[in-house]
Formats: sequence, C-alpha cells, structure tokens
Amino acid sequence: MTELQLHTIKPARGSRRTKKALGRGEGSGKGKTAGRGTKGQRARSGGKARLTLKGLKRIVLRIPKNRGFRSGTPHPTTVTLDQLNSWFENGAHVDLSVMKSKNLIPHNAPGAKIVNTGELKKKLTLTGIFSTPAALEAITKAGGSIEKPPAKPKKQASKKTWKKASKVYPKKSKASR
Repeated sequence: MTELQLHTIKPARGSRRTKKALGRGEGSGKGKTAGRGTKGQRARSGGKARLTLKGLKRIVLRIPKNRGFRSGTPHPTTVTLDQLNSWFENGAHVDLSVMKSKNLIPHNAPGAKIVNTGELKKKLTLTGIFSTPAALEAITKAGGSIEKPPAKPKKQASKKTWKKASKVYPKKSKASR
C-alpha cells in the first residue's frame, strides 16, 4: 500500500457519480426533453425557481394560530396544603424566606400563594403569604393562622415636581393677556 500523501488522496470508490449528460440525443436515454417532461413551467429554463411562493397564502391559512400569550407580570408561586404538611413541623413559623431556603419555591419568586389542595393536619403560622379563601379556612381549622403581608405605601406626587412644573409653565397675569 502506498504511503498517504496529499497527492494520493482520492474519494471513496462510488461516492462521487458523474452527472448524466442531458439533451444529447434519444439514444442517451435523456435526450429530447432532457428529463423535464413535456411543456409547462417546470419544463422551461428557470421554471423551478421559487415555485413554493405561488400558494403561500393557502399555506399560511393552514398553519394553526398561536393563541394566548405569556404574561410578563410576575405571579406568586402556588403551594398546596399537602406540601405545607410534608415540609414543615407542627407549630412552625412560615414565611417567604423560609420557603425559599427549603427550596419549596424558587429563589427569585416574587411571592407564594397557598391553594386548597390536599389536607393540612399541622398548626402553622404563615406570614406575608397569600392564600385562597378555602385554603385560609383549612389553615384556621387546623389551628393555624395567616398574618397578612404589610401593605405597601402608595406613592404620592412630591411637591417638588409641582414646583418644577410651575417654573416651566409660569402663571400668566391678567395684565399680560
């Protein structure tokens, strides 16, 4: 066997087939119409280009619509009563930081909401966590309680902004009108 060198490299036998000569007489097997059939757009030169665009409207109508959307607003993570029952001891104090440290909710979750799925048999004190009315009833029935999160103070327009506005748009006196 010869040594492998740059000038001795060849493609594998049978991997490259020579193209059949088209339109070279009837005896060649691909003469006359050269394998294009008879007449029509595809028989002409340039006839195969962009045929897919012809019926694009029909294709678009066939594709199902993507209904709905994904909200960008952060929503609280749902936590079931069964999860509370299995993750916490009787008489435990539960808040968001405790839930995040136990990996019950993601670390970047804006909040948590307790839903009435399953049964709660332990007395738990929940702070700063939202719940459905049915879940609240189940928690109080088990002897626990929910302390509502402190309400965020509403932002009021500061007096500085009004002062700035009065400088930009000074009041006109009757005399200058």
